[in-house]
Amino acid sequence: MWRASVLSIFPEMFPGPLGLSLAGKALAAGAWSLHVVDIRNFAADKHRTVDDTPAGGGPGMVMKADVLARAIDAVPQDDRPHMLMSPRGATLTQARVEALATGPGVILVCGRFEGVDERVIAARSLEEVSVGDYVLSGGEIAAMALIDACVRLLPGVMGAAASGAEESFSDNLLEYPQYTRPQVFEGRPIPDVLLSGDHAKIAAWRRAEAERLTKERRPDLWVSRDGKVTKPAR
Repeated sequence: MWRASVLSIFPEMFPGPLGLSLAGKALAAGAWSLHVVDIRNFAADKHRTVDDTPAGGGPGMVMKADVLARAIDAVPQDDRPHMLMSPRGATLTQARVEALATGPGVILVCGRFEGVDERVIAARSLEEVSVGDYVLSGGEIAAMALIDACVRLLPGVMGAAASGAEESFSDNLLEYPQYTRPQVFEGRPIPDVLLSGDHAKIAAWRRAEAERLTKERRPDLWVSRDGKVTKPAR
């Protein structure tokens, strides 16, 4: 079973969206498990304090190393990666998600305030991971995104095995356009090739459209495919 352990000062946020749709059904079916740890339970004072003022001064508060370390140590130690959701971390990619989904699971630490004491990051070998170049109020939503991305790839979670094979970021391409009935919507028809029944032509069209969209919208992905700089279409 794929196992997710999440450490947060807001454990009531979970499972949240992870209890619904594909992830929720898979959770209820036992395809994966969710263990949420309340970091405040490991505070040493009656006020359950988890933060303090930053050394050297500055605004905000910083999560305390000793409290967070005790919370991390309380999670069963196994081969799962220990990850800190952080805007300064390496950006989460589909390739990384696929690798995580084939492993035993993840242990995710949700930061808050101005950040986490650097010493606990080093002492507990936390891998910092970002879900994008923006800042959230805390790591919980980022953790949910990472877990959802992994869970949907677990065997049996998606209805069709091919559902995850031809989508955005597979083969470093954005997904091709999708259509369904009605055949004509507000004067816009489904492309004829998709109604032709010629599977080879359909596959070629989809590949060409995926490449076109990638060049236009994510030239950085296209560069990484062939090593050549491709400017977005104007």
